[in-house]
Amino acid sequence: MSQLIDIKVPDIGDFTDVPVIEVFVKPGDIIKVDDALVTLESDKATMDVPASAAGMVKEVLVKLGDKIGEGTVVVRIEATDSGTATPAGPPAAAPAPSPASAPAPTAPAVAGGLVDVKVPDIGDFSEVPVIEVFVKPGDVVKVDDALVTLESDKATMDVPSSAAGTVKEVLVKLGDKVGEGSVIVRLESGAGSASAGVPVATAPAPAQTAIPAATASAPVSLAVAAAAPTSSDTASLPSLPLGSVIHASPGIRAYARELGVDLTQVKPSGPKNRILREDITGFVKDAMSTGIVPGRTPASTGGGNGGGLDLLPWPKVDFAKFGPIDVQPLSRIKKISGQNLSRNWAMIPAVTYHEDADITDLEAFRVQLNKESEKSGETKLTMLAFLIKACVKALQKYPEFNASLDGDNLVLKQYFNIAFAADTPNGLVVPVIKNADKKSVFDIAKESGDLAKQARDGKLKPADMQGACFTISSLGGIGGTYFAPIVNAPEVAILGVNKSAMKPVWDGKQFVPRLTLPLSLTADHRVIDGALATRFNVYLAQLLADFRRVAL
Repeated sequence: MSQLIDIKVPDIGDFTDVPVIEVFVKPGDIIKVDDALVTLESDKATMDVPASAAGMVKEVLVKLGDKIGEGTVVVRIEATDSGTATPAGPPAAAPAPSPASAPAPTAPAVAGGLVDVKVPDIGDFSEVPVIEVFVKPGDVVKVDDALVTLESDKATMDVPSSAAGTVKEVLVKLGDKVGEGSVIVRLESGAGSASAGVPVATAPAPAQTAIPAATASAPVSLAVAAAAPTSSDTASLPSLPLGSVIHASPGIRAYARELGVDLTQVKPSGPKNRILREDITGFVKDAMSTGIVPGRTPASTGGGNGGGLDLLPWPKVDFAKFGPIDVQPLSRIKKISGQNLSRNWAMIPAVTYHEDADITDLEAFRVQLNKESEKSGETKLTMLAFLIKACVKALQKYPEFNASLDGDNLVLKQYFNIAFAADTPNGLVVPVIKNADKKSVFDIAKESGDLAKQARDGKLKPADMQGACFTISSLGGIGGTYFAPIVNAPEVAILGVNKSAMKPVWDGKQFVPRLTLPLSLTADHRVIDGALATRFNVYLAQLLADFRRVAL
């Protein structure tokens, strides 16, 4: 016996409006448990939504660019008792709920070929005004076509069609306030399902790079990179005529102010020239890649920034004319981390401070404990576990390092969550040890080992990468002497660690061999000055030289 199963977004922490950046399945695909269905991207990490059941995909209820949260239905599948997919007819008919208070459906309501398209999960918003209506009775729509636009005090969102068909009735008008489950449009659909919709790109194909230009009735998806201006047309900005009305929600305007972006220079991609969040992000990314700073005139136009330095556009080179080349797309993790690192590098006035820690005695102690643990079966200790414990002690002594900037305020945290960079085949990810001050070195060693394995296997949960206060980036297993890590905003400092090495150290009478660990502390100079950063480094080195100090 077959059954329809809704696969929903699991717990993804405190995120409520996380954009969909990749869709891996389409109607008709056969999936297994834990197969990736879609990829979400928060401001800190990317996460795959896995299938919680096996079967055949009947309907994909999200599209590229949709912003979703915990509980949002992503895919509807047809499964059997044995967990394998078998063909089946459309869902059973259900009476159409009232437009004002209809709950979120598990399947489109179908009655005599009529399909009610409802507002999906839009977070905690319950009365969101309709600011644009894109369809009228008689229009033919496809799956994922935009029907209406809603605008809360934080964001603008399009309600896509979950089915294909002819519009029989539009049940909302401009100014109406709607919420999750409200019926927007009633369609006439012979199939009564979304299976006739436009197929979504399947994994592992990368996001398309050539997509038709958007029209007023078909908003650009996130895969288009928000129609960001290329280096060739940046000089033609501003896109909007002088004095024209800028269409952007309050949240979008606040986002632009935060990044220092003049909205008159942003090319809108939303319906009726509405500026979307992705347009601003794309504009800033293009400015960084071309060297044209938002608000400045390109160097080719002769300046205009009050005497400041105009940067030249990024060079365009045909590398193939010099010899054979192999073009490979960046991994998803590298693309997203690259955006975050570019922002952090450009916006944080960071300074790196170096210090050497004598870990001769600590390493001998660690080796001794590991020999004993072989007999007792306990977890083997790594130097990272000792580093995390020592960093907690240093954060407690210097609370400015356990803080984040929030406008003109400094948020001092009373908890101690330590992140560490983990190397994976797809790039670096940063799992977090929560409440490290309450855990022993053995507990930290076991937890960090488990998280590192999950990272390599691609099994990290979003909650495993959230809430960090301070980050450790260790290259000890690779080598190197010193390096300058980039602060992981909104943290104010990060510790870089290289491979320990034996060095001759003068003890007052002679040079003796000591095992030395290179430390590189990068700090946000807006919060931490050079004297404080050096004190932190020296204190941390003292803790590692004599680990008994951690217990004091």
